[in-house]
Amino acid sequence: MVDAGLRAVVEAWIEDDPDERDRAELRALLAGASDGDAEAELADRFAGRLTFGTAGLRGAVGAGPNRMNRAVVREATAAVAGWLLGTLGASETPEVVVGCDARHRSAEFMDEAARVLAGAGVRVHLLPRPGPTPLLAFAVRQLAVNAGIMITASHNPAADNGYKLYLSDGAQVIPPVDAEIEGRIAALGPLAAIPVARLDDPLIIRHGDEVAAAYLDAVAGAGVASLNADLTVVYTPMHGVAGDLMLRAVARAGFGRPRVVKAQADPDPDFPTVAFPNPEEPGALDLALADARALGADLVLASDPDGDRLAVAVPAPDRPGGAPGAPGWRVFTGDQLGALLGGYLLGTVPGGAVPDGASGTLPLVATTIVSSTLLSRIAAAAGARCQETLTGFKWISRAADDQPDATFVFGYEEALGYEVGTIVKDKDGIGAALAVLGLAAMAKTRGGSLAGAYDDLERAHGVHLTEQLSLRIPRPAEVMRRIRATPPAALGGLPVAAVTDFTNAGTGLPASDVLSYRLSDSDPNTGGARVVIRPSGTEPKIKAYLEVTGLPGDDLGTARAAAESRMAPLRVSVTALLTS
Repeated sequence: MVDAGLRAVVEAWIEDDPDERDRAELRALLAGASDGDAEAELADRFAGRLTFGTAGLRGAVGAGPNRMNRAVVREATAAVAGWLLGTLGASETPEVVVGCDARHRSAEFMDEAARVLAGAGVRVHLLPRPGPTPLLAFAVRQLAVNAGIMITASHNPAADNGYKLYLSDGAQVIPPVDAEIEGRIAALGPLAAIPVARLDDPLIIRHGDEVAAAYLDAVAGAGVASLNADLTVVYTPMHGVAGDLMLRAVARAGFGRPRVVKAQADPDPDFPTVAFPNPEEPGALDLALADARALGADLVLASDPDGDRLAVAVPAPDRPGGAPGAPGWRVFTGDQLGALLGGYLLGTVPGGAVPDGASGTLPLVATTIVSSTLLSRIAAAAGARCQETLTGFKWISRAADDQPDATFVFGYEEALGYEVGTIVKDKDGIGAALAVLGLAAMAKTRGGSLAGAYDDLERAHGVHLTEQLSLRIPRPAEVMRRIRATPPAALGGLPVAAVTDFTNAGTGLPASDVLSYRLSDSDPNTGGARVVIRPSGTEPKIKAYLEVTGLPGDDLGTARAAAESRMAPLRVSVTALLTS
Protein backbone atom coordinates (compact mmCIF):
# COMPACT_ATOMS: atom_id res chain seq x y z
CA MET A 1 0.00 0.00 0.00
CA VAL A 2 1.41 3.36 -1.03
CA ASP A 3 2.04 5.78 1.80
CA ALA A 4 -0.50 8.61 1.76
CA GLY A 5 2.22 11.22 1.52
CA LEU A 6 3.84 9.51 -1.46
CA ARG A 7 0.46 9.06 -3.13
CA ALA A 8 -0.23 12.78 -2.82
CA VAL A 9 3.15 13.62 -4.37
CA VAL A 10 2.56 11.20 -7.25
CA GLU A 11 -0.92 12.51 -7.93
CA ALA A 12 0.36 16.10 -7.94
CA TRP A 13 3.04 15.14 -10.46
CA ILE A 14 0.44 13.39 -12.65
CA GLU A 15 -1.67 16.53 -12.62
CA ASP A 16 1.27 18.63 -13.86
CA ASP A 17 2.91 16.15 -16.26
CA PRO A 18 2.56 17.30 -19.91
CA ASP A 19 2.69 13.78 -21.36
CA GLU A 20 -0.38 11.53 -21.35
CA ARG A 21 1.68 8.37 -21.78
CA ASP A 22 3.73 9.22 -18.69
CA ARG A 23 0.61 10.10 -16.71
CA ALA A 24 -0.93 6.75 -17.64
CA GLU A 25 2.25 4.95 -16.58
CA LEU A 26 2.09 6.50 -13.11
CA ARG A 27 -1.64 5.82 -12.75
CA ALA A 28 -0.99 2.16 -13.56
CA LEU A 29 1.71 1.99 -10.90
CA LEU A 30 -0.63 3.57 -8.36
CA ALA A 31 -3.38 1.12 -9.27
CA GLY A 32 -1.02 -1.79 -8.76
CA ALA A 33 0.59 -0.41 -5.62
CA SER A 34 -0.66 -3.28 -3.48
CA ASP A 35 2.07 -5.19 -5.27
CA GLY A 36 5.40 -4.69 -3.55
CA ASP A 37 7.29 -4.22 -6.81
CA ALA A 38 5.00 -1.42 -7.98
CA GLU A 39 5.25 0.31 -4.61
CA ALA A 40 9.05 0.08 -4.62
CA GLU A 41 9.14 1.38 -8.19
CA LEU A 42 7.03 4.39 -7.27
CA ALA A 43 9.16 5.08 -4.21
CA ASP A 44 12.30 5.03 -6.38
CA ARG A 45 10.82 7.27 -9.06
CA PHE A 46 9.94 9.86 -6.43
CA ALA A 47 12.91 9.42 -4.10
CA GLY A 48 14.39 12.58 -5.59
CA ARG A 49 14.89 13.96 -9.06
CA LEU A 50 17.60 13.68 -11.67
CA THR A 51 20.25 16.29 -11.04
CA PHE A 52 22.97 17.76 -13.21
CA GLY A 53 25.92 15.40 -12.95
CA THR A 54 28.65 15.13 -15.58
CA ALA A 55 27.51 17.83 -18.03
CA GLY A 56 23.78 17.25 -17.55
CA LEU A 57 21.10 14.69 -16.76
CA ARG A 58 21.10 10.94 -17.31
CA GLY A 59 18.80 8.16 -16.17
CA ALA A 60 16.27 5.51 -17.11
CA VAL A 61 13.42 6.57 -19.38
CA GLY A 62 10.11 6.59 -17.53
CA ALA A 63 7.62 8.79 -15.72
CA GLY A 64 8.44 10.67 -12.53
CA PRO A 65 11.08 13.16 -11.38
CA ASN A 66 13.83 10.53 -10.98
CA ARG A 67 13.52 9.40 -14.62
CA MET A 68 14.07 10.85 -18.09
CA ASN A 69 10.80 12.12 -19.56
CA ARG A 70 9.20 15.18 -21.15
CA ALA A 71 8.44 16.79 -17.80
CA VAL A 72 12.06 16.57 -16.66
CA VAL A 73 13.27 17.85 -20.04
CA ARG A 74 10.79 20.73 -19.80
CA GLU A 75 12.07 21.64 -16.33
CA ALA A 76 15.72 21.50 -17.32
CA THR A 77 15.22 23.46 -20.52
CA ALA A 78 13.15 26.17 -18.84
CA ALA A 79 15.99 26.56 -16.33
CA VAL A 80 18.59 26.74 -19.12
CA ALA A 81 16.52 29.35 -20.94
CA GLY A 82 16.11 31.37 -17.75
CA TRP A 83 19.83 31.23 -17.08
CA LEU A 84 20.66 32.37 -20.62
CA LEU A 85 18.17 35.23 -20.50
CA GLY A 86 19.42 36.28 -17.09
CA THR A 87 23.04 36.17 -18.23
CA LEU A 88 22.62 38.01 -21.53
CA GLY A 89 19.96 40.50 -20.54
CA ALA A 90 16.80 41.60 -22.31
CA SER A 91 18.61 43.32 -25.20
CA GLU A 92 19.91 40.07 -26.73
CA THR A 93 18.16 37.02 -28.12
CA PRO A 94 19.96 33.89 -26.91
CA GLU A 95 20.57 31.10 -29.42
CA VAL A 96 20.86 27.38 -28.69
CA VAL A 97 21.63 24.43 -30.98
CA VAL A 98 19.88 21.14 -30.19
CA GLY A 99 20.63 17.61 -31.38
CA CYS A 100 19.73 14.05 -30.42
CA ASP A 101 20.83 10.46 -30.83
CA ALA A 102 18.57 7.52 -31.75
CA ARG A 103 17.67 6.29 -28.28
CA HIS A 104 14.12 5.72 -27.11
CA ARG A 105 12.23 9.06 -27.05
CA SER A 106 15.31 11.09 -28.06
CA ALA A 107 13.49 12.84 -30.94
CA GLU A 108 10.56 13.60 -28.63
CA PHE A 109 12.84 15.10 -25.99
CA MET A 110 14.63 17.14 -28.67
CA ASP A 111 11.30 18.61 -29.79
CA GLU A 112 10.33 19.34 -26.20
CA ALA A 113 13.56 21.24 -25.61
CA ALA A 114 13.08 23.24 -28.82
CA ARG A 115 9.51 24.19 -27.94
CA VAL A 116 10.43 25.32 -24.43
CA LEU A 117 13.38 27.38 -25.67
CA ALA A 118 11.33 29.07 -28.37
CA GLY A 119 8.51 29.64 -25.88
CA ALA A 120 11.01 31.57 -23.73
CA GLY A 121 12.09 33.71 -26.69
CA VAL A 122 15.29 31.78 -27.44
CA ARG A 123 16.28 31.16 -31.06
CA VAL A 124 16.72 27.42 -31.66
CA HIS A 125 18.89 25.66 -34.24
CA LEU A 126 17.85 22.04 -34.79
CA LEU A 127 20.40 19.64 -36.26
CA PRO A 128 19.24 16.79 -38.51
CA ARG A 129 18.39 13.78 -36.41
CA PRO A 130 19.71 11.49 -35.29
CA GLY A 131 23.35 12.61 -35.09
CA PRO A 132 26.50 12.05 -33.03
CA THR A 133 27.45 14.13 -30.00
CA PRO A 134 30.73 15.50 -31.48
CA LEU A 135 28.73 17.16 -34.26
CA LEU A 136 26.58 18.97 -31.70
CA ALA A 137 29.66 20.13 -29.79
CA PHE A 138 31.20 21.36 -33.06
CA ALA A 139 27.96 23.14 -34.02
CA VAL A 140 28.00 25.32 -30.91
CA ARG A 141 31.05 27.23 -32.15
CA GLN A 142 30.33 26.80 -35.85
CA LEU A 143 26.94 28.51 -35.44
CA ALA A 144 28.27 30.93 -32.77
CA VAL A 145 25.40 30.18 -30.38
CA ASN A 146 25.19 30.61 -26.63
CA ALA A 147 24.66 26.96 -25.68
CA GLY A 148 24.09 23.47 -27.01
CA ILE A 149 21.79 20.69 -25.83
CA MET A 150 22.35 17.07 -26.85
CA ILE A 151 19.76 14.42 -26.04
CA THR A 152 21.87 11.31 -25.44
CA ALA A 153 22.87 8.76 -22.83
CA SER A 154 26.16 8.02 -24.61
CA HIS A 155 27.11 4.38 -23.90
CA ASN A 156 24.58 3.73 -21.12
CA PRO A 157 22.18 0.75 -21.28
CA ALA A 158 19.26 0.79 -23.71
CA ALA A 159 16.79 1.76 -20.98
CA ASP A 160 18.50 5.13 -20.40
CA ASN A 161 18.50 8.54 -21.98
CA GLY A 162 20.06 11.87 -21.05
CA TYR A 163 20.45 15.59 -21.58
CA LYS A 164 23.92 17.05 -22.09
CA LEU A 165 24.57 20.81 -21.92
CA TYR A 166 27.36 22.72 -23.67
CA LEU A 167 28.35 26.33 -23.10
CA SER A 168 29.23 28.93 -25.74
CA ASP A 169 32.86 27.79 -25.94
CA GLY A 170 31.67 24.39 -27.21
CA ALA A 171 32.70 22.54 -24.05
CA GLN A 172 30.53 20.80 -21.45
CA VAL A 173 28.97 22.82 -18.65
CA ILE A 174 31.10 23.38 -15.54
CA PRO A 175 30.58 24.97 -12.11
CA PRO A 176 29.11 27.32 -11.15
CA VAL A 177 26.76 27.26 -14.14
CA ASP A 178 25.49 23.74 -13.42
CA ALA A 179 24.62 24.73 -9.85
CA GLU A 180 22.90 27.90 -11.05
CA ILE A 181 20.73 25.86 -13.42
CA GLU A 182 19.97 23.38 -10.63
CA GLY A 183 18.82 26.30 -8.50
CA ARG A 184 16.54 27.54 -11.26
CA ILE A 185 15.01 24.07 -11.67
CA ALA A 186 14.24 23.95 -7.95
CA ALA A 187 12.61 27.39 -8.12
CA LEU A 188 10.30 26.59 -11.04
CA GLY A 189 6.58 26.63 -10.45
CA PRO A 190 4.01 24.39 -12.19
CA LEU A 191 5.08 23.02 -15.56
CA ALA A 192 1.81 24.19 -17.05
CA ALA A 193 2.96 27.77 -16.45
CA ILE A 194 6.05 27.31 -18.68
CA PRO A 195 5.34 28.78 -22.14
CA VAL A 196 5.79 26.23 -24.92
CA ALA A 197 5.93 27.16 -28.60
CA ARG A 198 4.77 25.20 -31.63
CA LEU A 199 7.38 23.35 -33.66
CA ASP A 200 6.70 25.66 -36.61
CA ASP A 201 7.52 28.74 -34.54
CA PRO A 202 9.73 31.21 -36.51
CA LEU A 203 12.34 31.01 -33.73
CA ILE A 204 12.97 27.34 -34.57
CA ILE A 205 15.45 26.94 -37.45
CA ARG A 206 15.99 23.52 -39.03
CA HIS A 207 19.44 22.91 -40.47
CA GLY A 208 20.37 20.61 -43.31
CA ASP A 209 23.76 19.09 -44.03
CA GLU A 210 25.76 22.33 -43.90
CA VAL A 211 26.97 21.87 -40.31
CA ALA A 212 28.11 18.31 -41.00
CA ALA A 213 29.85 19.49 -44.18
CA ALA A 214 31.77 22.13 -42.22
CA TYR A 215 32.71 19.53 -39.60
CA LEU A 216 34.01 17.18 -42.29
CA ASP A 217 36.07 19.94 -43.90
CA ALA A 218 37.65 20.69 -40.53
CA VAL A 219 38.26 17.18 -39.23
CA ALA A 220 39.58 15.80 -42.52
CA GLY A 221 42.10 18.64 -42.75
CA ALA A 222 43.33 18.46 -39.16
CA GLY A 223 46.93 17.77 -40.14
CA VAL A 224 47.07 13.99 -39.63
CA ALA A 225 48.56 11.83 -42.35
CA SER A 226 46.08 10.37 -44.85
CA LEU A 227 48.26 7.81 -46.61
CA ASN A 228 45.97 4.89 -47.40
CA ALA A 229 48.61 2.12 -47.32
CA ASP A 230 45.94 -0.44 -48.31
CA LEU A 231 44.65 -0.79 -44.78
CA THR A 232 41.92 -3.36 -44.28
CA VAL A 233 39.67 -1.96 -41.56
CA VAL A 234 36.54 -3.28 -39.86
CA TYR A 235 34.25 -0.70 -38.28
CA THR A 236 31.20 -0.92 -36.05
CA PRO A 237 28.95 1.96 -34.96
CA MET A 238 27.49 -0.46 -32.37
CA HIS A 239 23.86 0.31 -33.29
CA GLY A 240 24.58 4.00 -32.71
CA VAL A 241 24.49 7.19 -34.74
CA ALA A 242 28.13 7.74 -35.75
CA GLY A 243 28.24 5.44 -38.77
CA ASP A 244 27.26 7.79 -41.58
CA LEU A 245 29.48 10.68 -40.45
CA MET A 246 32.37 8.32 -39.71
CA LEU A 247 32.30 6.84 -43.21
CA ARG A 248 32.09 10.29 -44.80
CA ALA A 249 35.03 11.49 -42.70
CA VAL A 250 37.16 8.47 -43.57
CA ALA A 251 36.49 8.99 -47.28
CA ARG A 252 37.12 12.74 -47.07
CA ALA A 253 40.48 12.12 -45.37
CA GLY A 254 41.56 9.85 -48.22
CA PHE A 255 41.32 6.43 -46.61
CA GLY A 256 39.62 3.36 -48.07
CA ARG A 257 36.10 2.48 -46.96
CA PRO A 258 36.05 0.21 -43.89
CA ARG A 259 34.06 -3.01 -43.79
CA VAL A 260 31.06 -2.18 -41.58
CA VAL A 261 29.68 -4.85 -39.25
CA LYS A 262 26.33 -5.44 -40.90
CA ALA A 263 24.38 -6.51 -37.82
CA GLN A 264 25.39 -3.30 -35.99
CA ALA A 265 25.36 -0.83 -38.90
CA ASP A 266 22.00 0.88 -38.37
CA PRO A 267 20.85 2.85 -35.33
CA ASP A 268 18.75 0.69 -33.01
CA PRO A 269 17.77 1.93 -29.53
CA ASP A 270 17.49 -1.64 -28.24
CA PHE A 271 21.14 -2.52 -29.06
CA PRO A 272 20.09 -6.10 -29.82
CA THR A 273 23.54 -7.65 -30.42
CA VAL A 274 25.32 -6.39 -27.29
CA ALA A 275 24.50 -6.87 -23.63
CA PHE A 276 25.86 -3.39 -22.85
CA PRO A 277 26.52 -0.86 -25.67
CA ASN A 278 29.92 0.21 -24.41
CA PRO A 279 33.01 -0.82 -26.42
CA GLU A 280 34.91 -1.20 -23.13
CA GLU A 281 32.62 -4.04 -22.02
CA PRO A 282 33.64 -7.68 -22.52
CA GLY A 283 31.95 -9.11 -25.60
CA ALA A 284 30.96 -5.77 -27.13
CA LEU A 285 33.50 -6.14 -29.96
CA ASP A 286 32.89 -9.84 -30.66
CA LEU A 287 31.10 -9.33 -34.00
CA ALA A 288 33.69 -6.83 -35.21
CA LEU A 289 36.56 -9.12 -34.22
CA ALA A 290 34.90 -12.06 -35.99
CA ASP A 291 34.70 -10.03 -39.20
CA ALA A 292 38.30 -8.88 -38.75
CA ARG A 293 39.56 -12.45 -38.39
CA ALA A 294 37.65 -13.52 -41.50
CA LEU A 295 39.07 -10.64 -43.52
CA GLY A 296 42.60 -10.75 -42.16
CA ALA A 297 42.10 -7.09 -41.24
CA ASP A 298 44.75 -4.68 -40.03
CA LEU A 299 42.52 -2.81 -37.64
CA VAL A 300 39.16 -2.72 -35.87
CA LEU A 301 37.49 0.61 -35.05
CA ALA A 302 34.38 0.80 -32.84
CA SER A 303 32.25 3.80 -31.91
CA ASP A 304 30.07 3.98 -28.86
CA PRO A 305 26.37 4.74 -29.50
CA ASP A 306 26.71 8.55 -29.68
CA GLY A 307 30.08 8.57 -31.42
CA ASP A 308 32.18 10.42 -28.88
CA ARG A 309 34.32 7.43 -27.82
CA LEU A 310 36.49 5.08 -29.84
CA ALA A 311 37.79 1.55 -29.30
CA VAL A 312 40.64 0.11 -31.36
CA ALA A 313 41.81 -3.48 -31.78
CA VAL A 314 44.80 -4.85 -33.68
CA PRO A 315 46.11 -8.33 -34.57
CA ALA A 316 48.21 -9.94 -31.86
CA PRO A 317 50.19 -12.88 -33.23
CA ASP A 318 51.34 -13.81 -29.72
CA ARG A 319 47.76 -14.35 -28.52
CA PRO A 320 45.46 -17.29 -29.32
CA GLY A 321 42.77 -16.59 -31.92
CA GLY A 322 39.26 -17.79 -32.57
CA ALA A 323 40.40 -20.75 -34.71
CA PRO A 324 43.32 -23.21 -34.53
CA GLY A 325 46.47 -21.50 -35.73
CA ALA A 326 44.75 -18.14 -36.12
CA PRO A 327 46.28 -15.08 -34.44
CA GLY A 328 44.43 -13.37 -31.65
CA TRP A 329 43.45 -9.74 -31.33
CA ARG A 330 44.44 -7.09 -28.84
CA VAL A 331 42.07 -4.33 -27.75
CA PHE A 332 43.99 -1.26 -26.71
CA THR A 333 43.10 0.24 -23.35
CA GLY A 334 42.22 3.92 -23.26
CA ASP A 335 45.59 4.65 -21.66
CA GLN A 336 47.49 2.75 -24.35
CA LEU A 337 45.69 4.43 -27.25
CA GLY A 338 45.97 7.79 -25.52
CA ALA A 339 49.73 7.38 -25.32
CA LEU A 340 49.92 6.27 -28.95
CA LEU A 341 47.89 9.20 -30.25
CA GLY A 342 49.67 11.66 -27.99
CA GLY A 343 53.06 10.48 -29.23
CA TYR A 344 51.88 10.56 -32.85
CA LEU A 345 50.47 14.09 -32.61
CA LEU A 346 53.57 15.34 -30.80
CA GLY A 347 55.81 13.89 -33.49
CA THR A 348 57.59 11.40 -31.22
CA VAL A 349 56.04 8.37 -32.97
CA PRO A 350 57.57 7.98 -36.45
CA GLY A 351 55.48 9.80 -39.03
CA GLY A 352 53.76 11.96 -36.46
CA ALA A 353 53.52 15.74 -36.57
CA VAL A 354 52.00 18.46 -34.43
CA PRO A 355 48.68 19.47 -36.07
CA ASP A 356 48.40 22.79 -37.87
CA GLY A 357 47.93 25.73 -35.54
CA ALA A 358 50.31 24.54 -32.84
CA SER A 359 53.42 26.18 -34.30
CA GLY A 360 54.83 29.20 -32.52
CA THR A 361 53.64 28.20 -29.06
CA LEU A 362 54.36 25.37 -26.68
CA PRO A 363 52.38 22.20 -27.62
CA LEU A 364 50.13 21.07 -24.77
CA VAL A 365 48.58 17.68 -24.18
CA ALA A 366 46.13 16.91 -21.40
CA THR A 367 44.93 13.92 -19.47
CA THR A 368 43.33 13.30 -16.09
CA ILE A 369 44.62 12.57 -12.64
CA VAL A 370 43.31 8.98 -12.92
CA SER A 371 44.90 8.21 -16.29
CA SER A 372 48.34 6.75 -16.97
CA THR A 373 51.43 8.88 -16.46
CA LEU A 374 52.95 7.65 -19.75
CA LEU A 375 51.68 10.67 -21.71
CA SER A 376 53.54 13.00 -19.36
CA ARG A 377 56.81 11.18 -20.12
CA ILE A 378 56.16 11.33 -23.84
CA ALA A 379 55.42 15.06 -23.61
CA ALA A 380 58.55 15.76 -21.61
CA ALA A 381 60.69 13.99 -24.20
CA ALA A 382 59.01 16.04 -26.95
CA GLY A 383 59.52 19.36 -25.17
CA ALA A 384 55.76 19.74 -24.73
CA ARG A 385 53.62 20.49 -21.70
CA CYS A 386 51.36 17.86 -20.14
CA GLN A 387 48.44 19.15 -18.08
CA GLU A 388 46.59 16.95 -15.60
CA THR A 389 42.93 17.74 -14.96
CA LEU A 390 40.04 16.31 -13.00
CA THR A 391 38.09 13.55 -14.74
CA GLY A 392 35.83 14.61 -17.59
CA PHE A 393 36.25 16.44 -20.86
CA LYS A 394 34.67 19.56 -19.41
CA TRP A 395 38.11 19.95 -17.78
CA ILE A 396 40.35 18.34 -20.42
CA SER A 397 39.04 20.51 -23.25
CA ARG A 398 39.76 23.68 -21.28
CA ALA A 399 43.27 22.65 -20.20
CA ALA A 400 44.99 25.33 -22.30
CA ASP A 401 42.39 28.09 -21.88
CA ASP A 402 44.41 30.04 -19.30
CA GLN A 403 47.82 29.28 -20.84
CA PRO A 404 48.40 31.78 -23.68
CA ASP A 405 51.88 30.43 -24.34
CA ALA A 406 50.53 26.95 -25.13
CA THR A 407 48.41 25.38 -27.87
CA PHE A 408 46.16 22.42 -27.16
CA VAL A 409 47.23 19.47 -29.33
CA PHE A 410 45.59 16.44 -27.77
CA GLY A 411 43.70 15.28 -24.70
CA TYR A 412 42.38 11.94 -23.50
CA GLU A 413 40.86 10.06 -20.57
CA GLU A 414 41.22 6.38 -19.88
CA ALA A 415 37.53 5.67 -20.66
CA LEU A 416 38.19 5.67 -24.45
CA GLY A 417 37.73 9.43 -24.91
CA TYR A 418 40.12 11.40 -27.16
CA GLU A 419 40.23 15.02 -28.35
CA VAL A 420 42.45 15.74 -31.37
CA GLY A 421 43.19 19.46 -31.64
CA THR A 422 40.41 21.96 -30.96
CA ILE A 423 37.98 21.32 -33.80
CA VAL A 424 35.65 19.79 -31.22
CA LYS A 425 36.13 20.88 -27.61
CA ASP A 426 35.02 17.50 -26.34
CA LYS A 427 35.89 13.88 -26.94
CA ASP A 428 35.37 12.98 -30.59
CA GLY A 429 35.56 9.37 -31.72
CA ILE A 430 35.47 10.35 -35.39
CA GLY A 431 38.41 12.77 -35.25
CA ALA A 432 40.30 10.23 -33.15
CA ALA A 433 39.60 7.49 -35.71
CA LEU A 434 41.20 9.57 -38.47
CA ALA A 435 44.32 10.02 -36.33
CA VAL A 436 44.42 6.27 -35.65
CA LEU A 437 44.11 5.55 -39.38
CA GLY A 438 46.92 8.00 -40.12
CA LEU A 439 49.19 6.37 -37.58
CA ALA A 440 48.28 2.84 -38.73
CA ALA A 441 48.88 3.73 -42.37
CA MET A 442 52.26 5.28 -41.58
CA ALA A 443 53.28 2.28 -39.50
CA LYS A 444 52.28 -0.16 -42.24
CA THR A 445 54.25 1.70 -44.94
CA ARG A 446 57.30 1.39 -42.68
CA GLY A 447 56.77 -2.33 -42.22
CA GLY A 448 55.42 -1.97 -38.69
CA SER A 449 52.09 -1.89 -36.85
CA LEU A 450 50.20 -0.03 -34.15
CA ALA A 451 51.15 -2.73 -31.66
CA GLY A 452 54.79 -2.28 -32.56
CA ALA A 453 54.50 1.50 -32.24
CA TYR A 454 53.17 1.08 -28.71
CA ASP A 455 55.95 -1.34 -27.85
CA ASP A 456 58.46 1.29 -28.97
CA LEU A 457 56.88 3.83 -26.61
CA GLU A 458 57.28 1.50 -23.65
CA ARG A 459 60.86 0.68 -24.58
CA ALA A 460 61.59 4.40 -24.62
CA HIS A 461 59.62 5.44 -21.53
CA GLY A 462 59.11 2.28 -19.49
CA VAL A 463 56.22 -0.15 -19.08
CA HIS A 464 53.04 1.51 -17.79
CA LEU A 465 50.53 -1.10 -16.67
CA THR A 466 47.15 0.29 -15.62
CA GLU A 467 44.02 -1.28 -14.21
CA GLN A 468 40.71 -0.01 -12.86
CA LEU A 469 38.73 -1.43 -9.95
CA SER A 470 35.04 -0.52 -9.74
CA LEU A 471 33.54 -1.70 -6.46
CA ARG A 472 29.85 -1.43 -5.60
CA ILE A 473 29.76 -0.03 -2.07
CA PRO A 474 26.55 1.17 -0.35
CA ARG A 475 28.05 4.31 1.26
CA PRO A 476 31.13 5.39 -0.69
CA ALA A 477 31.37 8.74 1.12
CA GLU A 478 31.85 6.90 4.42
CA VAL A 479 34.65 4.81 2.93
CA MET A 480 36.41 7.96 1.70
CA ARG A 481 36.12 9.49 5.20
CA ARG A 482 37.48 6.31 6.78
CA ILE A 483 40.58 6.05 4.62
CA ARG A 484 41.27 9.77 5.12
CA ALA A 485 41.06 9.33 8.86
CA THR A 486 43.19 6.17 8.83
CA PRO A 487 45.44 6.36 5.77
CA PRO A 488 47.22 3.20 4.63
CA ALA A 489 50.95 2.99 5.34
CA ALA A 490 51.48 0.61 2.42
CA LEU A 491 49.55 -0.86 -0.52
CA GLY A 492 50.47 -4.06 -2.27
CA GLY A 493 53.57 -4.35 -0.12
CA LEU A 494 54.87 -0.95 -1.27
CA PRO A 495 55.20 1.92 1.23
CA VAL A 496 53.04 5.00 0.63
CA ALA A 497 55.55 7.72 -0.14
CA ALA A 498 53.12 10.62 -0.69
CA VAL A 499 49.40 11.33 -0.51
CA THR A 500 47.52 14.01 -2.45
CA ASP A 501 44.04 14.89 -1.21
CA PHE A 502 42.22 16.79 -3.94
CA THR A 503 39.70 18.23 -1.49
CA ASN A 504 42.51 20.47 -0.25
CA ALA A 505 43.74 23.73 -1.70
CA GLY A 506 47.12 23.73 -3.34
CA THR A 507 46.56 21.03 -5.96
CA GLY A 508 45.94 23.61 -8.66
CA LEU A 509 42.60 21.96 -9.46
CA PRO A 510 39.03 22.52 -8.25
CA ALA A 511 38.28 20.66 -5.03
CA SER A 512 37.23 17.08 -5.68
CA ASP A 513 36.71 13.97 -3.55
CA VAL A 514 39.81 12.18 -4.81
CA LEU A 515 42.83 10.64 -3.06
CA SER A 516 46.08 9.82 -4.84
CA TYR A 517 48.81 7.63 -3.34
CA ARG A 518 52.33 7.50 -4.75
CA LEU A 519 54.06 4.28 -3.76
CA SER A 520 57.80 3.72 -3.44
CA ASP A 521 59.88 0.64 -4.10
CA SER A 522 63.18 -0.17 -2.42
CA ASP A 523 64.48 -1.64 -5.69
CA PRO A 524 65.58 1.24 -7.96
CA ASN A 525 65.38 -1.04 -11.01
CA THR A 526 61.64 -1.73 -10.88
CA GLY A 527 60.00 1.68 -11.32
CA GLY A 528 57.09 3.00 -9.24
CA ALA A 529 53.37 2.67 -8.63
CA ARG A 530 50.34 4.89 -8.03
CA VAL A 531 46.77 4.45 -6.81
CA VAL A 532 44.00 7.01 -7.29
CA ILE A 533 40.65 6.55 -5.51
CA ARG A 534 37.38 8.40 -6.04
CA PRO A 535 33.67 7.72 -5.52
CA SER A 536 31.43 7.47 -8.56
CA GLY A 537 29.35 10.58 -9.20
CA THR A 538 26.31 8.60 -10.41
CA GLU A 539 26.30 5.21 -8.67
CA PRO A 540 27.01 3.71 -5.21
CA LYS A 541 30.52 2.73 -6.27
CA ILE A 542 34.13 3.55 -5.56
CA LYS A 543 36.63 3.49 -8.39
CA ALA A 544 40.33 2.88 -7.96
CA TYR A 545 42.87 3.47 -10.72
CA LEU A 546 46.07 1.47 -10.36
CA GLU A 547 49.30 2.03 -12.23
CA VAL A 548 52.58 0.13 -12.05
CA THR A 549 55.53 1.49 -14.02
CA GLY A 550 58.85 0.10 -15.11
CA LEU A 551 62.09 1.58 -16.39
CA PRO A 552 62.97 2.02 -20.08
CA GLY A 553 64.60 -0.99 -21.73
CA ASP A 554 64.44 -3.43 -24.60
CA ASP A 555 63.22 -6.58 -22.84
CA LEU A 556 59.49 -5.80 -22.80
CA GLY A 557 58.40 -9.36 -22.06
CA THR A 558 60.35 -9.49 -18.81
CA ALA A 559 59.38 -5.92 -17.85
CA ARG A 560 55.68 -6.54 -18.46
CA ALA A 561 55.73 -9.79 -16.49
CA ALA A 562 57.43 -7.97 -13.62
CA ALA A 563 54.83 -5.20 -13.71
CA GLU A 564 51.99 -7.73 -13.61
CA SER A 565 53.62 -9.52 -10.67
CA ARG A 566 53.54 -6.20 -8.77
CA MET A 567 50.01 -5.35 -9.94
CA ALA A 568 48.47 -8.55 -8.55
CA PRO A 569 49.15 -7.84 -4.82
CA LEU A 570 48.31 -4.16 -5.36
CA ARG A 571 44.90 -5.16 -6.71
CA VAL A 572 44.23 -7.35 -3.67
CA SER A 573 45.44 -4.71 -1.22
CA VAL A 574 43.36 -1.87 -2.65
CA THR A 575 40.24 -4.06 -2.75
CA ALA A 576 40.75 -4.90 0.93
CA LEU A 577 41.30 -1.23 1.81
CA LEU A 578 37.99 -0.21 0.25
CA THR A 579 35.84 -3.11 1.42
CA SER A 580 37.11 -3.83 4.94
